[in-house]
Amino acid sequence: MQSMLPGAPWLLAHRSMLKPNQPRKFSLYGIDYVIWQDQAGAIHALPNACPHMGAMLSEGWCEVQPDGSSTVVCPFHALPFDNAGCTVLPDSSKKTLPLLQPLELIVQGDFIWSYGGHEPKIPIPTVLNQIANKYSFIGYTADCSVATDLLTMLLIMHDYNHQNGTHRDLFRITEVKFHRFIDQGHHSHAFYDMPTAPYSLLEKLRKPDLFLLPSLIKAHLENYFPFLVMLHGEMPIGRAVQCHLFVPEAENRTRTYILLFGQAKHPAFNVLGRSYLNFGKIVVDQDTDILGKLYADTPQKVKLNNEVGMDWVRRNFASFPEVVEPNLSR
Repeated sequence: MQSMLPGAPWLLAHRSMLKPNQPRKFSLYGIDYVIWQDQAGAIHALPNACPHMGAMLSEGWCEVQPDGSSTVVCPFHALPFDNAGCTVLPDSSKKTLPLLQPLELIVQGDFIWSYGGHEPKIPIPTVLNQIANKYSFIGYTADCSVATDLLTMLLIMHDYNHQNGTHRDLFRITEVKFHRFIDQGHHSHAFYDMPTAPYSLLEKLRKPDLFLLPSLIKAHLENYFPFLVMLHGEMPIGRAVQCHLFVPEAENRTRTYILLFGQAKHPAFNVLGRSYLNFGKIVVDQDTDILGKLYADTPQKVKLNNEVGMDWVRRNFASFPEVVEPNLSR
């Protein structure tokens, strides 16, 4: 369990990922939950296994109640469960005592957080609320479960040297010019540039999305350990913040997804938002692919320059929830 950092907050979903009265399965710390949003916008979560015979409640449906709330209904025997985990048995008019323990959720605007039933050890940051107030929400993408542990997932996301290898096919990155790493404990910033080899005009005409790729990618990553990496992007037609989220579903399974926010300087930015989401999905697909091609137990005999982000992850992971030195800018 310690490898999943109990006591950290995890962003389970953005409200847009939950359609009203449509149950959905989420996993956290080795437990599956059913989460649903009622017509009034209230969000609820229960363990996903029906206490009768273990059917997945997320495969069932919601029934709207006269007060606008809703129950989630087991697909096997149609037993309805309210947000407290109570049901009404057939031929009975009384609710049972709670049979399922609700998962405690912390809903801040459109952001749905949970500590997974553990004592909070670090606070929920305010940064996503600040971004939502400043930028428009474009959408989400790349929501997937990866067969890897949380530490390995975080290491690859903070491995700044892999950009011209793993992501070379799409972005044609030729090198990574690392500039600075600012270490502020569980909060950090990384700044680096990535020159790219150009696409031909014919290649761009065949795939117009390629016109959006700059000849020099200037990266500013803002990191919140252990659940969030934000890529701040500045483009001629607008600004974007691409938020990569991580959730430990189980010891060897980690969920990741992207929330994209933007601020248009030109009307074309709003039209092209879907293209930026597609690029984000390709990045996650490429990272997921390479994670499946690693011998994870191989001793590291070579250390590259600019592994400071990976060192930051390892140090915070080992000392969690405490913050230890170094806490310096580089």
